[in-house]
Amino acid sequence: MAAGTLYTYPENWRAFKAQIAAQYSGARLKVASSPPAFTFGQTNRAPAFLNNFPLGKVPAFQGDDGFCLFESNAIAHYLSNDALRGATPQAAAQILQWVSFADSEIIPPASAWVFPTLGIMQFNKQATEQAKEDVKKVLTVLNQHLNTRTFLVGERVSLADITVVCSMLWLYKQVLEPSFRQPYPNVTRWFVTCINQPQFKTVLGDVKLCEKMAQFDAKKFAEMQPKKEAPPKKEKGGKEAAKPQEKKEKKKEEKKPAQEEEMDDCDAVLAAEPKTKDPFAHLPKSPFVMDEFKRKYSNEDTLSVAIPHFWEHFDREGYSIWYSVYKYPEELTLTFKSCNLITGMFQRLDKLRKNAFASVILFGTNNDSSISGIWIFRGQELAFTLSEDWQIDYESYDWRKLDPNSEECKVFK
Repeated sequence: MAAGTLYTYPENWRAFKAQIAAQYSGARLKVASSPPAFTFGQTNRAPAFLNNFPLGKVPAFQGDDGFCLFESNAIAHYLSNDALRGATPQAAAQILQWVSFADSEIIPPASAWVFPTLGIMQFNKQATEQAKEDVKKVLTVLNQHLNTRTFLVGERVSLADITVVCSMLWLYKQVLEPSFRQPYPNVTRWFVTCINQPQFKTVLGDVKLCEKMAQFDAKKFAEMQPKKEAPPKKEKGGKEAAKPQEKKEKKKEEKKPAQEEEMDDCDAVLAAEPKTKDPFAHLPKSPFVMDEFKRKYSNEDTLSVAIPHFWEHFDREGYSIWYSVYKYPEELTLTFKSCNLITGMFQRLDKLRKNAFASVILFGTNNDSSISGIWIFRGQELAFTLSEDWQIDYESYDWRKLDPNSEECKVFK
């Protein structure tokens, strides 16, 4: 069974392919998408990273055995099992056909149509209209193919479905309003079926289909463009007065390379996402350094070093400790699937990383297990309620706040 780390940034649809494949195959996949594990624009430009991944692009996969892969389709293929890849040569070829179809027929028109609505590309009426027609052709082909099929290849989800669904995510979220998708009911039925599979949902969360076709926003596009610096004012004083200005210009030129960052289409989409307010911004600064404790926990002995460090520095006013228990143990069947349930929740909470810590464990065996954990949050409230992005899985657990001064809490910890 494959095991390793996937380097990416949050909400990268190309990375979703590998994550969903891992959910089906049971591959042990760690996702590094935020500091300190991965900082986009820094980590992927470092010599050590470029030594393994020369293009410096993500997603990128490094196995626990040192095996490295770039290109999302290759990573998803490697993390799959035989059922996803195709059990026969014919099925495998058909799956490859749809994976190639997504790259060559879906992504180009989808990008040309969607990106202007996100403000990351200048609107071109002719290009957009052509993109709409190309998308209609794609939907027509898919609709006809799915007329007598539940999935693209065979009777179960395969890499074909995973790849095409991920390639169409932005279309369904941004521009495929009900009237546009009405002539293609088989495609929408298939898409909704896939995104509601537990393995998809663990990675994608709840996908809301577009209600109204997004349009190009000139104001948003203008705001996202780099501001041009005003030309320097002419100063009197001849050559001597010009020297300071020359120095300033040299300094500006020196800074430019550091600011320039190549971005592919996915990176552009990430940059286009609106910046949300920090849910913890209203809290006073805490003396407890979460990252310092995490380093102790990860790199040193837990009982003799990490736990004593925690209780010595823990800020009882600035942080709270919670105990969680999974509500539906009767639904827990195979242990590897239950572990994926835990991993999937962590992946969806990646943006909470700096202000939280959790140790969640699966106890038991196949068809007889339970999940419980200890969580540490910034502030005194259950953090999940502070952001819609964090509310996907937490309602499946019962939560109890612990008294950090009690013996019960210390025994748990």
